[in-house]
Amino acid sequence: MRILHISTRLIIGGSQENTLLSCIGAADRGHAVALAYGPIYGPEGSLLPKAAADDRIETFEISSLLRHINPSRDWRCYWRLRSLIRSWKPDVVHTHSSKAGILARAAAWSERVPVIVHTIHGLPFHPFQNRFTNAAYITAERWAARRCHAIVSVADAMTVTARAAGIGRPDQFVTIRSGMEIAPWIHDADQRTALRAGFGWDENTVVFGTIARLAELKGHDDLIDAFADLLARTDAPRCALLWIGDGWWRERLTARLSAAGIADRVTLTGLVDPSDIPALISTVDVLVHPSYREGLPRAVVQGALAAKPIIAYDIDGAREVCKDGVNGILVRAGDRSGLRAAAERLIAHSEERSAMGLRGRQLVRVEFDSNRMVDQLLKLYERLASQSQSETK
Repeated sequence: MRILHISTRLIIGGSQENTLLSCIGAADRGHAVALAYGPIYGPEGSLLPKAAADDRIETFEISSLLRHINPSRDWRCYWRLRSLIRSWKPDVVHTHSSKAGILARAAAWSERVPVIVHTIHGLPFHPFQNRFTNAAYITAERWAARRCHAIVSVADAMTVTARAAGIGRPDQFVTIRSGMEIAPWIHDADQRTALRAGFGWDENTVVFGTIARLAELKGHDDLIDAFADLLARTDAPRCALLWIGDGWWRERLTARLSAAGIADRVTLTGLVDPSDIPALISTVDVLVHPSYREGLPRAVVQGALAAKPIIAYDIDGAREVCKDGVNGILVRAGDRSGLRAAAERLIAHSEERSAMGLRGRQLVRVEFDSNRMVDQLLKLYERLASQSQSETK
């Protein structure tokens, strides 16, 4: 098969990592693969070097494929995508993210591509956005759903939310978990002691780690509010925060840390290569993810793979990875007191931390394997291609 993936931005992020692993996996299995994407900019970093290093994957930058709404450039993007589809002649167009998903599904439908699939990594409408913007996105997603053959949800919660908003038909939806490369998370723990010493943590320091862009709705402000007193505490056991990632809010967040007097207890790595993250997470004792908006939080899966207990806000697909009381603690979104209480509980009970971490690894190591994800996607493409052929006879 000839498979064309289209995503809005190829920055370092969960949906983009998922997309690139899907491309690599399909190429590994002998399929022709191409990846189209919009301009890459900002402090989040780029996955383009990894994509470009694989000469089996053709890459196309679509300069008019922007994240924000821009009618004139969106119109140009639509026609550029149609031109690319016409020239590359894919059997499958697989779209990712809302903007690319809307424009590329329209383009692929107009070009009569036999199989059109869209993945919901996270819906563009949510409770923390004004109702007019939400209404516009819901209308656009309903329209786009009529221009594809299947909608992949990375979490069952995405299907429930989309269907409640009147998006798509029930038979269009299938859940395929966002896959990871498993081995680095399970076997890269031997650097823990040296790395912790480099950060100034002894083995009695309880370290809470996050993997997230320093951006709106990722919950870093909540961590400051919930952890300020815990971080300032001088009696044992002490705790620390490790923030892995960069973003537009870095300057504002570092100013808040300084104002709270806890800047020396919070380590910001800045932008790091994704291949370095497993070693960094090996240094933490708890993975904390107080994000207000996710599809399926890959950071939580990665923490579980690294055998870390999880504290997460109970939103979207988080509960499908973090089982409350089994491998972590779920907290109502925005509940800073609950966030602090969960942290205090895990600080005080090291045996519970270890037991939760081991249970979490067992929960996710098979279901979230990237090979499993790729196999499921290819089976979906083949089924849809067979249906398309039957309908044209």
